[in-house]
Amino acid sequence: MSAILKEPLAQQETGVKIDSYPSSEKIYLTGSRPDIRVPMRKITLSQTPAQFGAEHNPPLYVYDTSGPYTDPNVFIDLKKKV
Repeated sequence: MSAILKEPLAQQETGVKIDSYPSSEKIYLTGSRPDIRVPMRKITLSQTPAQFGAEHNPPLYVYDTSGPYTDPNVFIDLKKKV
């Protein structure tokens, strides 16, 4: 990765989006009220090898602190004036 810009920043795309993490997806759980959405990450776990086959592991749910940057329905424009 190079720190040298290939084109001026003014001509570059200003939208920011972080790709999803492998084997996971962003989901929202309903909070204490219907208008509160709690961002969570559902992580799919691989199977655990066992003596007679494989043991299935349920998904792991963790609080997602990435904010809107990993939400596929949100476009972040760094140049937008607020």
